[in-house]
Amino acid sequence: MVTVLFDGIAYGMLLFVLACGLSVTLGLMNFVNLAHGAFAMAGGYATVVLTTRAGVPFLLTLPLAFIVPALIGAVLERTLYSQLYNRTHLDQVLFSIGLAFMAVATAEYFMHSSRLFPILPDYLKGRIEVFGVGMGVYRLFIIAVCGLITIVLQWILVGTRFGSRLRAAVDDQRVASGLGINVGVIFVSTFAVGSGLAGLGGALGAEVTGLDPTFPLRFMIYFLIVVTVGGTTSITGPLVASLLLGIADVAGKYYGTNLVLFGIALPPVGSFVIYIFMIVVLLVRPQGLFTRGR
Repeated sequence: MVTVLFDGIAYGMLLFVLACGLSVTLGLMNFVNLAHGAFAMAGGYATVVLTTRAGVPFLLTLPLAFIVPALIGAVLERTLYSQLYNRTHLDQVLFSIGLAFMAVATAEYFMHSSRLFPILPDYLKGRIEVFGVGMGVYRLFIIAVCGLITIVLQWILVGTRFGSRLRAAVDDQRVASGLGINVGVIFVSTFAVGSGLAGLGGALGAEVTGLDPTFPLRFMIYFLIVVTVGGTTSITGPLVASLLLGIADVAGKYYGTNLVLFGIALPPVGSFVIYIFMIVVLLVRPQGLFTRGR
């Protein structure tokens, strides 16, 4: 049970880093970006290619896994996304999901369809005993890195002038501009950081989930569940939602196999647990766990 809880927390922290960029763009910038997983895939492929083909140590690829998607995100924000800020959410959805399919096709062309994994250093492999419980070293590493990212991100959004300016720019762009805030710089910086975090999450998660061209589509529903269940008005909501979903998903897949009811073998239900959890939460709290109702 403790091992399942530990693996669920590690998976949940990974989901949070993957989805927090979408939470920021959707909650603070009011933009529905369904191509968010494409930036995660870009960071994942950067790490996979550098470790497997160029022999670059895994830890040295992580900064590049952040920088590459961040630069791509900044360019796309200025050239494409910024043209759709004042359009309807339907327009944003159609545009971003089209972008996601283009990313899938591009990855399929250059990287083919096989699932790839990065090469980890020996010190991140294996398991260690903590209070008599076996824990994966790499999952401990994920928890530590994602925990640090969470603290830094919360501090930036709540405790810095940049966070205050971002919230002001989102509330009213005209007033913010009149106060001397460069709204364009704020938005492109926020979008770039969100894309970079997605790329870093993709790099960290490539060893756990594997990486193939369908990655943006496979994890799109997970991103949406995190921001829907957790709400989009703070970082706390998506963090708690990610942890709950991670634990529920791992526990469901671990305990949801080989179930027998009245002598009849039931199909595995592990993959349905997170959807059941989402439905229950939204029935009770349609606005999300940490969003105030209107």
